[in-house]
Amino acid sequence: MDNAVFVGLSHQMILRREMDIIANNIANMDTTGFKVESMMQRTEPGAPAMTLGGPRPVKFVAPDGVARDFGQGVLTKTGATFDMAIEGKGFFQIQSPDGPRFTRDGRFTVDPTGRLTTQAGLPVLDEGGGEIQIDMERGEVAIGPDGTMSQGNERVGKVGVFEFANPGALEKAGDNLFRNTSNLAANPSLEARVRQGHIEGSNVRPVLEITRMVEVSRAYERTARMMDSESELSRRAVERLGKVQ
Repeated sequence: MDNAVFVGLSHQMILRREMDIIANNIANMDTTGFKVESMMQRTEPGAPAMTLGGPRPVKFVAPDGVARDFGQGVLTKTGATFDMAIEGKGFFQIQSPDGPRFTRDGRFTVDPTGRLTTQAGLPVLDEGGGEIQIDMERGEVAIGPDGTMSQGNERVGKVGVFEFANPGALEKAGDNLFRNTSNLAANPSLEARVRQGHIEGSNVRPVLEITRMVEVSRAYERTARMMDSESELSRRAVERLGKVQ
């Protein structure tokens, strides 16, 4: 098979993966705290195929990870006491059975034991990494911009908001959660603000994603046509050589 066909196949594999990522972005356009993703690519030297003109240097297209845009999503007012949105950089810290997790999804609630939890029942952690207990019989809970929770004039806890020097250290862990895959420590965020009674929408821009989808589809078709043309040229060349012999 000709080098051009090998390169074309590698490009098509990347385009299919990119299409999956774009489709996932669109599917999560209404997911609270979702962050838009894009495919990264690189060229990778490979062994050339044998062609009629002899081996030639060739570079293939290879995946280079998934980039994630942690830019701010639009904040929507819900009025719910335990709905929280982060304005600025940072993440809420969650305790999962597999260790600490991080999220921008602040749709929290209080379980029957008084713990502040996610919708899935995982504890939301405070600034020191401990669980937050709330006695609902003591009255309404007010949450300040720094995450401090109070009932009346008494402080009852503080929701932790943490940030990373390099957010790229975070990897998706399912259920709108991220896990830290590096040795980087999560540091308390000094600039982020907590907005009570709000949730953060995704930062997906549907029109842009649909435009990207069209561009990827057209690129896939162009690559397919190029591969067909190269295959036809090779076939004709072999036929002519056969006639000469």
